[in-house]
Amino acid sequence: MRRLAAAVRKEFLQFWRDRMLVALVVFIYTADLVICTLALTFDVKNLTLAVFDQDRTPLSARLVERFTATDYFGRLVTVERFGEIDRLLDKGEADLALVIPPDFAGRATAGAPAEVQVLLSGVNSNTANAARGYVNVIMERFGHDLLAQAAAARGITTELPSVVPEVRIWYNPQLEFKHFMAVSMIVVASLMVGLITTAASLVRERETGTIEQLIVTPLRVEEIILAKAVPPFVISMASLVPSVLIAMGFGVPAQGALGLFLAASVLSLVASMGIGVFIAGFAASLQQALLIGFFVIFPLMFLSGTTVPVESMPRAMQILSLASPTRYYMEIALGTLLKGVGWTVLWPQLVALAAISLAVAAAGWARLARGGALGANA
Repeated sequence: MRRLAAAVRKEFLQFWRDRMLVALVVFIYTADLVICTLALTFDVKNLTLAVFDQDRTPLSARLVERFTATDYFGRLVTVERFGEIDRLLDKGEADLALVIPPDFAGRATAGAPAEVQVLLSGVNSNTANAARGYVNVIMERFGHDLLAQAAAARGITTELPSVVPEVRIWYNPQLEFKHFMAVSMIVVASLMVGLITTAASLVRERETGTIEQLIVTPLRVEEIILAKAVPPFVISMASLVPSVLIAMGFGVPAQGALGLFLAASVLSLVASMGIGVFIAGFAASLQQALLIGFFVIFPLMFLSGTTVPVESMPRAMQILSLASPTRYYMEIALGTLLKGVGWTVLWPQLVALAAISLAVAAAGWARLARGGALGANA
């Protein structure tokens, strides 16, 4: 134990001397979390609306006002020719266009169907789908109001039949995407820090030629790798505290079983470090290790529900995501930090995460036993 403690102390000293690496770990868990939470969002607001109003009546002006009265459409561009709409959409200066025909008010007041044309830019399908939904709701309500006014003008005071939904939104009543993104970035930080720091630490020893000095010491291979894993593990677990506090600052309630979240964080770090050890066994240089690490990080991240729901992926990708430890960590993080649930709900995810973490750690250990990570490439 004294031998291992001395090795851990040496690795801590070496880790702290590398100020860039320490700054990277802290940055990913704090500043990067803040930046990505504020910048990355799928909320669609402040769309640019181009309007070609050929009717120019109070009724058409009321229709345009329905669009501009919401937060969804932040900028209005009035055009005088239809060709201007093509130019605005081609240059990306408008997200959608509303074309009102000359007989719009006349047909509407006469009780005839009054049509308008809506042109959407489908370059970003998420934005286009959201904008189409906004347009459908606005037009439906506008038509309902016209119908009610026409009935009142004819002396019909009976209220029109309608269905009023009573909607209750659980876990995130304000539908703030930043709540989800804050939790997602904590999960991504665990993956990135555990994988990159472990792989870089091992490969750097071999690349600088100091690995031979470690091999001739009384330390066994498992003691060397354990000593190298302790500093990034401790720093990562300590960095969870400010990261969770930052998430709470964004409105994440974090009222679930925090002990479960802590256990899942430990297992997630074990899995990512095991992947880092495995990568170090194949990488000949630090640059190569980092490149391989990024090739592993992004598939794991995208297949784990950190950006899009797993349920919306193709069936083959959903099955493939079952092998990702980050998927189960993401589900546990969302459950404990956002939903407020605990062990009785999330124990299957914890069991799956533990099984995958142990399997990954065993694979990295087997690679070490062959001398891949500490000696020459096997």
